[in-house]
Amino acid sequence: MKKSVLSLAFSFFILLTFGQTITKDELLGKINPAKHADFALIQSVHTTKPNIYLRKATYDSFTKMYDAALKDGVKLTIISATRNFDAQKAIWEKKWVRPQYKGKTDVEKASDIMKYSSMPGTSRHHWGTDIDMNSLENSYFTSGEGKKMYEWLIKNAASYGFYQTYTSKSNGRTGYEEEKWHWSYKPLSEVYLQEYKKQITYTDLVGFSGCTAAQDLKVIEVYVCGIEL
Repeated sequence: MKKSVLSLAFSFFILLTFGQTITKDELLGKINPAKHADFALIQSVHTTKPNIYLRKATYDSFTKMYDAALKDGVKLTIISATRNFDAQKAIWEKKWVRPQYKGKTDVEKASDIMKYSSMPGTSRHHWGTDIDMNSLENSYFTSGEGKKMYEWLIKNAASYGFYQTYTSKSNGRTGYEEEKWHWSYKPLSEVYLQEYKKQITYTDLVGFSGCTAAQDLKVIEVYVCGIEL
């Protein structure tokens, strides 16, 4: 309980300090984290990928969580972190031209892609607050080392400010399917979400294939806000 109160207090401090300075470009991922003062390069011991970044506060808390997990025989490895608009667009556009989508409407294609991938401009990975760890397959976390890791995170991650963003949809959560690998640093991400809801409208979600389907699918209400935190 004490740690939860401290987390909420920190979030309130972040909101008061930075809430009014979060720009629309930051919310939409139209930044270069390598050239942004608030981001830190993730060291190779913590990731399988070169040249990926997180907000400094996110990374600082992750390193503490990483060390604690390692002491318990669990290795947390970041496989995806900050992705800007262009990186998300590249993922989206590659999926958009899949052969199985031939003859489908934009709404049908977008809806299928968004089971696990965000439209550019709507991804939490734009903010530098969210990470994917170890595997992009839910099945990995149901046995062996993956299960041990997931159970450790369920028990301990909140102490470091991290929460599973996309849980089971059995409780009525909307949007993306369950992702046991996706964890968010709540003290920052909840501030960015609130600013997103204030600043971003559907007129901002442009510049990629199928962007007109965003409003039809209510991606802000159903997907951006369809979280378990």
